[in-house]
Amino acid sequence: MSQQEDMVAQDAGHDEETSSYVAVNPTAEAAGGAPDAADGAPEGTGRAGAQRSSVADLELEGEIAADYVEGLLDVADLDGDIDMDVEGDRAVVSVVGATLDELVGRRGEVLEALQELTRLAVHQQTGNRTRMMLDVGGYRQRRRTELAEAGHDAAEEVRRTGQPKRLWPMNPFERKVVHDAVAAAGLRSESEGEEPERRVVVLPVG
Repeated sequence: MSQQEDMVAQDAGHDEETSSYVAVNPTAEAAGGAPDAADGAPEGTGRAGAQRSSVADLELEGEIAADYVEGLLDVADLDGDIDMDVEGDRAVVSVVGATLDELVGRRGEVLEALQELTRLAVHQQTGNRTRMMLDVGGYRQRRRTELAEAGHDAAEEVRRTGQPKRLWPMNPFERKVVHDAVAAAGLRSESEGEEPERRVVVLPVG
């Protein structure tokens, strides 16, 4: 495995920081959560152990990522405005103002691939791994809302039946949203399986 391939594989775990825990303080747990070794999150990727980047570093990551994405849009002859922001401990680059479904793909698969390519571009210029997030047309926010509702509904079903519930295969971003929603509902969850079939399992109390 090349260095770049290894970095992509490790970065996939960075978006899934929460798994197999109970939310004692749902707000605090949902914000950070505990690292899940099974999902490849390296030691120290949780909020308590993370080496936080400065705002200036994150803004630089955003600028590099935005330039890279702009180049991709030019090559593909696609229109779209690019917004940059910093949310918590990551840079966020969003392509807005156009219908760009081809950059999202089925279940966000194309978007995930573009995000990894953009992270590699940032890494090549800064020498540092990045948790930069790429969004297109507000897809991630819409998907986050849908997944949070799915996680809440699954938690309620498990609370009612007392039986574990296995959800459908998800990417690391999607699993993290579901883990957070389950934790906020006061239940435990974990991930099982191998990519691309890895999925969340919601567990009953006890």
